[in-house]
Amino acid sequence: MQSPAAGKEKLILASEVDRNYFHLRAYTDLWKMISSSAYGSNTWDLSVIVDHQCEEEQKEFQLQVTGDLHIGGVMLKLVEKIKVSQDWSDYALWWEQKKCWLLKTHWTLDKCGVQADAKLLFTTQHKMLRLRLPNMKTVRLKVSFSSVVFKAVSDICKILNIRRSEELSLLKQSEDTLRKKKKKDKNSKELVTEDILNLCNSPVSSGLSASPGLYSKTMTPTYDPVSGTPASSTITWFSDSPLTEQNCSILAFSHPNCSPETLAEMYQPRTLADKAKLNAGWLDSSRSLMEQGIMEDDQLLLRFKYYTFFDLNPKYHVSKLSSSLETQDFTNESEVDEVEAALSNLEVTLEGGKSSNILEDITDIPKLADYLRLVRPRRLSIKTIKPYWFVFKDTSISYFKNKESGQGEPIEKLNLKGCEVVPDVNVAAKKFGIKLLIPVAAGMNEVYLRCDDENQYARWMAASVLASKGKTMADSSYHPEVQKILSFLKMKNWTMSPQATSDPESIDMKPECFVSLRYTKKYKSKQLAARILEAHQNVSQMPLVEAKLRFIQAWQSLPEFGLSYYIVRFKGSKKEDVLGVSYNRLIRIDMATGDPITTWRFSNMKQWNVNWEIRQVGIEFDQNVSIAFTCLSADCKIIHEHIGGYIFLSTRSKDHNETLDEELFHKLTGGQE
Repeated sequence: MQSPAAGKEKLILASEVDRNYFHLRAYTDLWKMISSSAYGSNTWDLSVIVDHQCEEEQKEFQLQVTGDLHIGGVMLKLVEKIKVSQDWSDYALWWEQKKCWLLKTHWTLDKCGVQADAKLLFTTQHKMLRLRLPNMKTVRLKVSFSSVVFKAVSDICKILNIRRSEELSLLKQSEDTLRKKKKKDKNSKELVTEDILNLCNSPVSSGLSASPGLYSKTMTPTYDPVSGTPASSTITWFSDSPLTEQNCSILAFSHPNCSPETLAEMYQPRTLADKAKLNAGWLDSSRSLMEQGIMEDDQLLLRFKYYTFFDLNPKYHVSKLSSSLETQDFTNESEVDEVEAALSNLEVTLEGGKSSNILEDITDIPKLADYLRLVRPRRLSIKTIKPYWFVFKDTSISYFKNKESGQGEPIEKLNLKGCEVVPDVNVAAKKFGIKLLIPVAAGMNEVYLRCDDENQYARWMAASVLASKGKTMADSSYHPEVQKILSFLKMKNWTMSPQATSDPESIDMKPECFVSLRYTKKYKSKQLAARILEAHQNVSQMPLVEAKLRFIQAWQSLPEFGLSYYIVRFKGSKKEDVLGVSYNRLIRIDMATGDPITTWRFSNMKQWNVNWEIRQVGIEFDQNVSIAFTCLSADCKIIHEHIGGYIFLSTRSKDHNETLDEELFHKLTGGQE
């Protein structure tokens, strides 16, 4: 017989089950009711904010959508709900939380991962952007904020008539630079108004492709015969260019005298670490501006990122000579013959054949043989200088005790392929030295060569530079390299010309615009002005284009030309080093002394990759040489893109009809995160 207590417990348990069952049925009925009404077709509310250009405030709209609705359908529903008749073709959806554009209009919301908690912005793809050019001019123009930076830079360069957009990129100012500017603006008593060239009517503002610009691959630009800049009549070829109604030469000239405010605004790095900070601001070429936090009317720097200038050759400036001859009487037949010869040589070069130039038809590899002085650094800074008989053949230098023993075994043979060649020159002191940093297993082997005069130096220096790239003196670039070095030495020769101005103060010139900060602190302005005027006499009689080319050649002759610096830590090392990235090599540099430690050539590179989990770059070279490092001054994606970009640019050919392989660029630089 069941006890009364047990019966009571059963009654309580039964009533509890009945109550829970009742609540469960109630919830089930409620869910069915909701599902069968408002959510009967699996619809849900999507919040979209419309960034309307004609209204000051943004408006938010709620759309009832389903997961299988495609992006194009969402935009169509939104436009129908806005009820404003206008051209919406430049508008697209931006997903703020994910920092990405929803540009694939055939994708569904489910495929994009968009759910009810998403906040979308319906905004224009082309927005205003301020660009600071290298000549300190600022232009304001509409740029695609949805295209990858590589494509955006290409469109910008077409608007500004800049050739070879692949050599440039966009740079965001570093925090140090911005802090310095804000501090100076705060201390400044007068507000400096920035001179901005407004190009808001650029063709890309409506999403159209920009004009081919002055340097169209199918049309030859004409140049002003005096200044060497593109003639204003050329710009009328392209009526859709925003520069047709403005002075196109404003972008081609830099200020002869910068204001003190402009100079103070410029960031002047003093150390390798300071230079490395600049490269941290390069934008990712495989992502859009908005994806990288760039907002409308922000200011970026348009700069050359890759110092490998394609077809920078006087032969391609024949049109400049032709236009100048058309305006003159043809009394000087030698000038006409020179132009015809240049045109003929250019035609042969483009066709890939051989010209009649003897220098380009060398079949026997020449050699150099002469007495040079060998400088060997010893401990305690003691150097031994001794003359030897040197023979330069192929890409190697051999030296002997004297000329008579030159047919026997050399004392030492130095292979210069992959070495660093650094000039050690003081023209005033008649010092013409060549510093060779030859890679060895333990690092770099330093060898110093001393030449007797500038002619001997130019020949041996040119041969060394070519040998470091794996080329011999039979290469057609040897003799131009010799002439380039001689021209550079002439520019460094401070011989006062009778035509030089006796009173530097009578010239409106600010020396601080031409020399670095360390020299303005070391010398007085009057001294610097006199030296600048003396140097100017070496180029004062040249046409502007030739003078500019001579300046670029002198710049390219500097030992640090084209080096972009990053602070890295190599695998297995406890200290920080500087890694220099150039167009053909990587250089490990001692951060304290600035001396190169090891060089690795791109030509010896087998592969490189990035371990995205630990942000480490790994590179493999020939002869089982491998390196790995983490970048401390910038994201590893930046240095990865810098290396891949140089390799991409090395694939360019002289076929002017070719188009850039953008897919290959992204394959070499994009990485797989």
